[in-house]
Amino acid sequence: MIIYMFKIICVTDRKLCDEDFLTRIEKIASAKPDRIIFRDKNCNDEEYVKFALKILAISDTYHIPCSMYFHPEIFSDIHMTMPMLQHICLSDMNFQHFVGVSVHSVDEAVQAEQQGVDYVIAGHIFETSCKPDLAPRGLEFLKQVCKSVKIPVYAIGGINANNINQIVQTGADGACIMSGFMTCKNPVAYISQLRKAVTEK
Repeated sequence: MIIYMFKIICVTDRKLCDEDFLTRIEKIASAKPDRIIFRDKNCNDEEYVKFALKILAISDTYHIPCSMYFHPEIFSDIHMTMPMLQHICLSDMNFQHFVGVSVHSVDEAVQAEQQGVDYVIAGHIFETSCKPDLAPRGLEFLKQVCKSVKIPVYAIGGINANNINQIVQTGADGACIMSGFMTCKNPVAYISQLRKAVTEK
């Protein structure tokens, strides 16, 4: 099995998916990304957990790590926003979870590391249709985040095969991609294209 140093992570968005969502998740899992993060802002808690359990069953079948948005009472591998993290203290709660946090500044990344999280996702880096009214923070921002913390830093926002190698050059540990994974015709070919772009010099 090939182990890639630079990670490629799928972040989900059901709204962007033009086929059955769980069918798409299985196709993505079979393409072997380094992680799937189940993000869905349109679910209530009950719906989210139902979907999450089905996605976790798929990801387990393909041996792909899968992060769920919060719900630490159910899942041991969770992702959260910075406001969520600021309302709890991982050390006080004796957290045994694998925890990632989305950050939008260097200070937030440093705070997250001090709280004991396992990784941060920094963004958004390039222009993206997901946030059309918000200016991208850019590659220099990403470089500063990478220099400021020792935990893994993953970039998000407008990343594709044409610019992913710019992410590599900042020192980031990986890239998170949403719309590409949700809309590509062939996830296996898509992730192969991304991996090739990362290794080409």
